[in-house]
Amino acid sequence: MELFDSMISGFHVALSLKNLLYCLVGVLLGMVVGVLPGLGTVATIALLLPLTYNIPPETSIIMLAGIYYGTMYGGSITSILMDMPGEASSVVTTFDGYQMAKQGKAGVALGISAIGSFIAGTVAIIGLSLLAPVAATFALKFGPPEYTMLAVFGVLLVSYLSTKSVIKSVIVALLGLLLSTIGQDPIEGSMRFTMGITHLMDGLDFTAMTMGLFGVAEVLHTMDQKGKATLITSKVSRVWPSLKDWAESKWAIARGSAVGFLIGILPGGGAIISPMLSYAIEKRVSKHPEQFGKGAIEGVAGPESANNASAGSAFIPLLTMGIPSNAVMALIYGALLIHGITPGPLLIKEHPEIFWGVIDSMYVGNIILLLLSIPLVGIFVKLLRVRMGILGPVAIMMTMIGVYTINNSIFDMWCVIIFGVLGYLMRKFGFDAGPLVLAFVLGPILETSFRQSMLISDGSFAIFATRPLAGSILAGIALLVLSSLVSAAWKRRKASKDAAA
Repeated sequence: MELFDSMISGFHVALSLKNLLYCLVGVLLGMVVGVLPGLGTVATIALLLPLTYNIPPETSIIMLAGIYYGTMYGGSITSILMDMPGEASSVVTTFDGYQMAKQGKAGVALGISAIGSFIAGTVAIIGLSLLAPVAATFALKFGPPEYTMLAVFGVLLVSYLSTKSVIKSVIVALLGLLLSTIGQDPIEGSMRFTMGITHLMDGLDFTAMTMGLFGVAEVLHTMDQKGKATLITSKVSRVWPSLKDWAESKWAIARGSAVGFLIGILPGGGAIISPMLSYAIEKRVSKHPEQFGKGAIEGVAGPESANNASAGSAFIPLLTMGIPSNAVMALIYGALLIHGITPGPLLIKEHPEIFWGVIDSMYVGNIILLLLSIPLVGIFVKLLRVRMGILGPVAIMMTMIGVYTINNSIFDMWCVIIFGVLGYLMRKFGFDAGPLVLAFVLGPILETSFRQSMLISDGSFAIFATRPLAGSILAGIALLVLSSLVSAAWKRRKASKDAAA
């Protein structure tokens, strides 16, 4: 009964005219961003962070959440029509979606993608509504040792899952931890690593750093690409799937929703891993696996459902434990901090209007997404013809204006430029910026909780193994490290055998 009352109060927040408008803007903007190659979710949210200063916290998070799950569908349009994923999570959709488009079934592929996204998103929101309060209650049992182990586990898992190179991800994560120590010592209050620069006394500005790493870097990287994709078709017909199409894809949608929800909770590349895992499952259970890669509708329905379900479940660790599970959640974490609100187990009690307002806004946003996705396909096709040479300079100019208006600081503008160049070079040499941002966010949590743990235990590391919850997380960390070492050793052994052969 208490859950029902809380959800009703959340709908009062979500259905207010202002929040409804921002939800619509977020979903529509997210779809446009997903459609345009080169403008990713993280880059867009990073560029829009300055706007959140002037609107209420619940309204800003509702808009940013709308952008997030809006891009999940928008990215499928370019994947299907151009064989060019607008989002990293839509890579798997290109395998069969583009083949369906070449066969004249682009409309069916887009339609089943929209329907699968709606069903999976709804499943994820229901799961979020039911599990988040339970997780928040459980998180209240966490003390400094548990948060230390959880932060370490989050950084390691993100590094392990983020890119193909674990070593590169670890290097980037360590850089993020190092950058998080700049500024005032959280325990003693002394200055450190500021190099005499007064602007660094409060640490690096999160907004300036992310706007450079993702916004400017993404634009520079995209404009640097020489290859150009062309539309497979300019006309999309029969968007609504037939009964036969629905019969072939309904179980793929169900399995993809379940897989996406479970994977999305884990720190790391949930939105990327879940579609791949869903695709592998569908190919394994299919009676006609040879059709995958040649236009199988299940190869579109499963992965598209999975990435939308993971987008919803990613809010569980953020809202209940204050641990962002991916780069987008790290930015939303930063947006909450901008308003002086710290995500965690007390969020549901101290700020129920934000907790339940955001969750219930996802129900509304999911319906808006379904209503807009199919009728606006024709307009999105025309958007694909906008050149990045036009969008790029405009985006960078708006970035510089936006970051200056936050603190009226020229120093922040230099930070955007420096991190923009750094992010561009990282992309060019195969380094993922996601672990850096997540480590930067988790760094203060890790440092503060670790030092508090040492004070509690008089400097004994045994506190991390003797407490049940902390010990369980430590065991998970040990298994993760062990599995990565065994996997690396097996790959080296296989490579040596192949070389010998």
